[in-house]
Amino acid sequence: MIIIKDDRLIEKTISTNYLYRGRIINVRQDQVKTGDDKIAFREIVEHPGAVAIIAIDENDQVVLVRQHRQPTGAVLYEIPAGKLEANEEPLDCARREFMEETAMDAEEWHQIFVFYPSPGFSDEIIYLFQAIGLKDVQSPGSDPDENIEVRKIPLAKAKEMVMHGDLVDGKTIIALQYVLLNNK
Repeated sequence: MIIIKDDRLIEKTISTNYLYRGRIINVRQDQVKTGDDKIAFREIVEHPGAVAIIAIDENDQVVLVRQHRQPTGAVLYEIPAGKLEANEEPLDCARREFMEETAMDAEEWHQIFVFYPSPGFSDEIIYLFQAIGLKDVQSPGSDPDENIEVRKIPLAKAKEMVMHGDLVDGKTIIALQYVLLNNK
């Protein structure tokens, strides 16, 4: 990943105060000194990182999952995704999450790219993978606190869903745009 560093813009951390430590995230407030010597505060959500998987079957259908997302108060369509465990390699996580959420694996796995979904307040990084050559497998089962429904949607329909605002998850939109721009 290329990160452009400009010494004039770099902020130096003066102090850190943890406001919350949780099972999935931590929230901290950093006091920083800006490049022009001003003092400012930054609220930061620490996240262990995640993977997301764009998978399209031999019939040009995108594998999506539907699940309720409490922060939005809605059921959303998303590509399969999940949080990295401690010391877990992104590809291993992608395969595990894909299997848990969809009861599928793939013959080929390609890392497409890595991105920050919300760098203004979170250090979360998402590794986006493409799964090719899908096959059904015996799933170890999903997390006990997840309620997921797997759906296969024709790629053309998924594109319409993005264009009409029916598909609103950022990682899913990014993955579909990648596929559509690169003809799978």
